[in-house]
Amino acid sequence: MKLMETLSVQKAKQVLKDNSNLENDEQIKIVKELVFHENTEIAVTALKILGKLKDKENVNFYLTIINGEYEEKVRKEAVSVLGRMRDYNIAVNYLLNLLDDRNPEIVLQAIRGLLVFKSKTEITDTLKQLINHRNEIVRDIIEKEFFPNSFDFDTKKDHSIVKKEYMNKIINGDALKILRSVENNSIHLTFTSPPYYNARDYSIYSSYEEYLDFLEEVFSEVYRVTKDGRFLIVNTSPIIIPRVGRKYSSKRYPIPYDLHGRLVKQGWEFIDDIIWVKPEASVKNRIGGFQQFRKPLMYKPNAVTEQLMVYRKKSNRLIDWNIRAYEDEVVEASKVLTDFETTNVWEIDPVYDKVHSAVFPKKLCDNVVKYYSMKGDLVFDPFVGSGTLAKSALSLERKVFMTEISKEYFERIMENLSDYAMELEFLDEETFLQGGK
Repeated sequence: MKLMETLSVQKAKQVLKDNSNLENDEQIKIVKELVFHENTEIAVTALKILGKLKDKENVNFYLTIINGEYEEKVRKEAVSVLGRMRDYNIAVNYLLNLLDDRNPEIVLQAIRGLLVFKSKTEITDTLKQLINHRNEIVRDIIEKEFFPNSFDFDTKKDHSIVKKEYMNKIINGDALKILRSVENNSIHLTFTSPPYYNARDYSIYSSYEEYLDFLEEVFSEVYRVTKDGRFLIVNTSPIIIPRVGRKYSSKRYPIPYDLHGRLVKQGWEFIDDIIWVKPEASVKNRIGGFQQFRKPLMYKPNAVTEQLMVYRKKSNRLIDWNIRAYEDEVVEASKVLTDFETTNVWEIDPVYDKVHSAVFPKKLCDNVVKYYSMKGDLVFDPFVGSGTLAKSALSLERKVFMTEISKEYFERIMENLSDYAMELEFLDEETFLQGGK
């Protein structure tokens, strides 16, 4: 083993610093030896230093690292060094071959080096084939670079606009029918809590799969009408269907987890999971049997949490683009200058309504509206319930567009939003679909 490979990390760092200028062959030799140091950080730093040379005579040396049994970060840096040479022959003869590597990190680094030559047919034709790559991140990059038409864009000019036909309208009708009439790229934010599978006051589903199919259809339409790169927040939690008799057990359905995969397939990009924690005294007691008898296998904890799953409509633009689509004064006025949640665990007391069985606390709505929309944005909820989200959005100077199929709940919504009656239109489904006439 060579001396450089056995140096302590501290000593190796000093040697790299002393020889980082690569002023002569001896310094280059020393840095090359440190590429094989057992410490990954040292090896990567040595490669970064060597990469400054952009010396094509060292290509075989880098290939030895790439094709050897070395740490992923070391192999990845060696690929990066080849890419930074920006040499077409190296790209064709070596980087293209690395697209077949089993490690997606190596493939991604090779893609970065190859994208410099997007104007070259030989390279772009090969890269386009990766649209069917086994790795999802590779597929996403290829889609964004070569298949932009797969994204549903709106323009910077239109992004902050709210169409008047949806502004401050609350409709008593079927969410799907109403959504199908809405134009693409119309909604800035959707926050909703779908009716639970066991919520018999809404619909009777013949099976859990039928229930999930219904939600999938709704959120597919929500995806279409959502503006480029904007958010969907879905509040759900596992639910229990009570047992039908003493000799049968109850059944628990993991709604957020079963729904998640379907949303991602639609194009929604998962951003965050926020845990809403409620006081234990406010939830159904499931721990009583275990607490009394303390028998193993009987443990069922009290469910004090619900989830807010945060998704963003797939976009090849970063959030900065969305923010720049607004006038500076709108961004400034929308800043969250009061206290805010610093973690994904939000402790908020539930609230209750004499008509609706599942009501959003206003604080929960306020948080979501403030964190995920700008003033003047259009906030949508396909299952309005009691109207708390509408009240929150309006109080925070947003616009609302919402649907509720239950006539009883719709009347409760009108009652709860009486303070905003002058700003809102309450319509039935037929009237809305006919253009409000």
